[in-house]
Amino acid sequence: MLVFPEFDPIAVSLGPVEVHWYGLMYVLAFLTAYALATYRAKSRDGWTAEMVSDLVFYGAIGVILGGRIGYVLFYEFNKFLSDPVWLFKVWTGGMSFHGGFLGVMIAMVFFARKYQKTAFQTLDFIAPCVPTGLFFGRIGNFIGGELVGRPVENLNYPLAMIFPHVDKLPRHPSQLYQALGEGILLFILLWWFSAKPRPRMAVSAIFLIGYGLARFFVEFFREPDADQGFILLGWVTKGQMLSFPMIIIGLWMLWYAYRRRIYDWGPQKNT
Repeated sequence: MLVFPEFDPIAVSLGPVEVHWYGLMYVLAFLTAYALATYRAKSRDGWTAEMVSDLVFYGAIGVILGGRIGYVLFYEFNKFLSDPVWLFKVWTGGMSFHGGFLGVMIAMVFFARKYQKTAFQTLDFIAPCVPTGLFFGRIGNFIGGELVGRPVENLNYPLAMIFPHVDKLPRHPSQLYQALGEGILLFILLWWFSAKPRPRMAVSAIFLIGYGLARFFVEFFREPDADQGFILLGWVTKGQMLSFPMIIIGLWMLWYAYRRRIYDWGPQKNT
């Protein structure tokens, strides 16, 4: 039986400067996104190094503000009311993907206006770079020992793990499942799909569908938030409620993208 290793929340300490694991994961996420976006820009018309730097900056602002505000609104609004300063303690953990997603969407609209691009030209470009950030975020969740999985039924399950700070029950390491599904597998799918010219909006659609399906599935192994529980039909979680619309909207977007067939690069590019 695996036992969760108790990590020191501080990854690096240099005198008075302390770098928390959670913050370090965000730095790695943004650096990786920047490297991938820079690589993609080389094969896409109309993208420069300056634009990529701005794009990642706008995205970082959207992730941090949207993720934190979304977490407060979706999961911990009462805690915020009792301690408003807690909103700014990002290093303690507590970020919502769906809030961060909305934050990035808004940030990309502002970026697109600045550089006279459409929102989906921007989103299609950056979408394949996002899953690596999700991967590092879930690794941060695992290191922080948060968002643990549900108890396993088969005690011989090789990945069952005891989280001593929670209880003595063997549980699914659902953070690692999410790192695999939302991170690695979704990255491979999007990078492969976007390697060839696709109609505008199609790459964004695949991101919505892929993330929605991965998150919806893994929620069956993740312990529902204590203050939320199952909010529908006795088995649907808040994460599934927020992910289902992503799948539906993504499917519609994919159909619409191939119906319109507007290409932003490649031999079929519309001029």
